[in-house]
Amino acid sequence: MLTDQQIQRLKKPEARREIPDGKVTGLYLVMQPSGVKSWALRYRSGGRPAKFTIGSYPDLSLAEARRKAEEARGKLAGGTNPAEEKKAAREAQKAAETPADLLRTVAADFIEKHAKIKAGALWAAETERLLKVEILPKLGDKKLGALRKAEVHAVLDDIVSRGSPTTANRSLAVLRKLGNWAIERGIIDGSPFTGLKPPAPENARDRVLSDDEIRLVWAAFETTGWPFGSIAQLLLLTGARRDEIAEATWSEIDVGARTWTIPKERAKNGIAHEIPLSDSAIGIIEKLKRIEPGRDAEGRRAPALTFTTTGLTAVSGWSRAKAQIDAAILDAMKETAKERGEDPETVKPLPSWVFHDLRRTAASGMAGIGIPPHVVEAVLNHKSGTIKGVAAVYNRYAYATEKRQALDAWARRLAAIVGEKETPDNVVELSKARG
Repeated sequence: MLTDQQIQRLKKPEARREIPDGKVTGLYLVMQPSGVKSWALRYRSGGRPAKFTIGSYPDLSLAEARRKAEEARGKLAGGTNPAEEKKAAREAQKAAETPADLLRTVAADFIEKHAKIKAGALWAAETERLLKVEILPKLGDKKLGALRKAEVHAVLDDIVSRGSPTTANRSLAVLRKLGNWAIERGIIDGSPFTGLKPPAPENARDRVLSDDEIRLVWAAFETTGWPFGSIAQLLLLTGARRDEIAEATWSEIDVGARTWTIPKERAKNGIAHEIPLSDSAIGIIEKLKRIEPGRDAEGRRAPALTFTTTGLTAVSGWSRAKAQIDAAILDAMKETAKERGEDPETVKPLPSWVFHDLRRTAASGMAGIGIPPHVVEAVLNHKSGTIKGVAAVYNRYAYATEKRQALDAWARRLAAIVGEKETPDNVVELSKARG
């Protein structure tokens, strides 16, 4: 059992050390290599280990630490977790001390009460990222209603200057939504973002890969392999968005039914989307590595992600993956130049392309083999397009059969382009039957 004299004689440990009191169950004196001492109570809550930091020593004597530990154990017996109670009190105090109209405070509410509820998971995640990474570090501690346009412009101009004009424009779009939401909630009377123009011109991308380019990138995807090469192949085969594929779980895939269902929580437009899988897509999926789901810090098992290297989070490192794919493409182009007797050093890289261009290429490819526009839009899970107005409200037909025919036809066309097999004569029958 610990005594005051014993504690005073203790020397600095070489590593963190916990010494049990011996009188009060679960009470420990925690010693740091720096010489700092504190009191902690260890216990179990909900079947899991938990810790309640009582205070520092000598500010809190042994007798006081025992008294507070006994009080905490009494709360536990009554069903109250003292650590959670302390955390709630600390957060309540912080909230009371933080003005409600700070941009940081308003942004947190906007993310939780609007973005995550009224928008798709992808848009919500991007909104949260833009605010936390681009805006709040510089403007978060300023009152929303007192923000000057010049301050906002300065932040956006910095983003443009570093070479990210699209990010600057997207950040402004998010701020506008946040400002309008704050007005509706009565937090501010007028938005400081009203009237601000996008800080940079933005040209809509219309890049579609040619057949020759498709052959090159497909071969590079094969060379790159799992996970990014496989993701890219599925993007081209399905027309899905990058993160919709990259963040998928095995529970979303039904190999028997040959479908991949993206839940509404992950779909950009907030609408669940079923993607029919062609034989080519199934072949890629069946060869994917399966990584056992890991457990988080609280011991909870993570979802079984389709593309993960850790078992806890979806794959990351897209810039490195793109560079690797581009290098494989350039190597192939140089090799072809050698075979033709040309100087490989004169070969220029493939014109700039991004992963999203694969989705556009798939859409254009389907249109090129006669798939009707409304079916292509159904494949892409576009919320609006050729069917608008009242027709859009009443047309709830999912086009499941047409989507499957379209993606199967596109897979056959893609296989013919990359040299896997010939295109069947009936590849455009869909347009004849339903055009």
